[in-house]
Amino acid sequence: MPARVITHTKSKTLKQFTQVRDFTPAPKVTLKDVNQHVVAAQYAVRGLIPMKAEELREKLTSDPDSLPFESIINANIGNPQQLQQPPLSFYREVLSILQNPKLLETDLYANDVKERAQKLLNAAQSVGAYSHSQGIAYVRHSVAHFIQKRDNGVFADPSNIFLTTGASDAVKAVLEVLLTGEKDNGVLIPIPQYPLYTAALALKNATPIPYYLKEEQQWSTDIEHIDELVKSAKSFGITPKILVVINPGNPTGAVLTREAIREIIEVAAQNGLVIIADEVYQENIFDGEFFSFKSVLAELQNEHAEKFENVQLASLHSTSKGVSGECGQRGGYMELVGFNSEIKQLFLKLASISLCPVVTGQALVELMVNPPKEGDESYERDQAERKAIHDSYKSKAEAMYEAFSELENIEVQKPQGAMYLFPRIILNDVVKEVAESHGLKPDEFYCLRLLEETGICVVPGSGFGQVEGTFHVRTTFLPPGEEWIKHWATFHKEFMHKYAEI
Repeated sequence: MPARVITHTKSKTLKQFTQVRDFTPAPKVTLKDVNQHVVAAQYAVRGLIPMKAEELREKLTSDPDSLPFESIINANIGNPQQLQQPPLSFYREVLSILQNPKLLETDLYANDVKERAQKLLNAAQSVGAYSHSQGIAYVRHSVAHFIQKRDNGVFADPSNIFLTTGASDAVKAVLEVLLTGEKDNGVLIPIPQYPLYTAALALKNATPIPYYLKEEQQWSTDIEHIDELVKSAKSFGITPKILVVINPGNPTGAVLTREAIREIIEVAAQNGLVIIADEVYQENIFDGEFFSFKSVLAELQNEHAEKFENVQLASLHSTSKGVSGECGQRGGYMELVGFNSEIKQLFLKLASISLCPVVTGQALVELMVNPPKEGDESYERDQAERKAIHDSYKSKAEAMYEAFSELENIEVQKPQGAMYLFPRIILNDVVKEVAESHGLKPDEFYCLRLLEETGICVVPGSGFGQVEGTFHVRTTFLPPGEEWIKHWATFHKEFMHKYAEI
């Protein structure tokens, strides 16, 4: 029996679709209707000054002669490949095969490149397929091997490793599992700190407990200060639950000593604080030595097992930093140390809700922790590329430190690692008054003028936290060349002269 065809006249169809019920339209969602924790969250790295930088960039595009500079220098964020750092060849060649497996049939790449790509394809099946929510098992085993080698044989269990979409998602996962959403949940964060932490705590309705680093002592940690803060927080009804440590430091560039790490772990053990060890800059060491929190915890447990057996640690790493610089690929991992199995199951449940981390990011984690070895075809090239990037970081850091050290009204600590300097700018009452008249904080005013006159975009220290009455800026030293540093020095001298006290 043929299907019945229903037809309508054109006028009837239009009439059906043009008639609506009679009602008063409801208003749109406004700020007062939404999650106020989102409204309250601040993230200075992409805040007022970077937004102004994008506005000026668009202006330069439409009218190249409209500003007193030719381009915007993005020194506000550790984004290496935006600033002309080349990607590591081994990474990209393996990734290209993962995206297009037919390249395995060609002679374009060295055998070790194709072998690694094949192993990853065997493990993942395809970068277009979901993986296990905790991450590809092959990659997690590679991470465990890397950790054991880094920490001189301290055992790493692949089942305790979670691959993540960048280290930021690992931070969010720890906070999601451990914080209850109540205001009495306290989290100790270093000041200055990476703004992700204060923003994430605002979203979780938790109370940040800032502990100030000692600037005059290379941004070192004051354990007595932390002890006092824990006691004080408890007296106000706040329960400290987590202690955040960033090592090497962002924005300070400082590297913690083994003894400092031991003291921090002692405080955590005594007060039941879960440690978040943000160790994403562990490859960026110019002065001193990197000690992982896990390795130092293992030392303490060997010496005093009964005192440190309950310490819980979440250690984070990322493909965005180091010499990898693959920020946009979003690869990272988190190792959970000392957590009970039922708590680890909560982390797995949380990971399952998002299905899986980005699979190409997982592949990059494997390449980061398992680079070509001596004897591999790609080894010498890979080593040369890594050395060039690391040496470039070190020389740029030294050049910027020396330039700042020669300027009046700037105090700066020598960077030991990471990608940043956090110089203190001495600003007088004239600057403070002018800034206030513009509705700005003094360090914001300085950064805005620097941007508008030179095109250099940096972040005010107030976005990271600083001792009251002091003013800083965070700058990365990643932009190519040193000419921009000279332009900054010229601006600084002119700024200080213009706003000199009468």
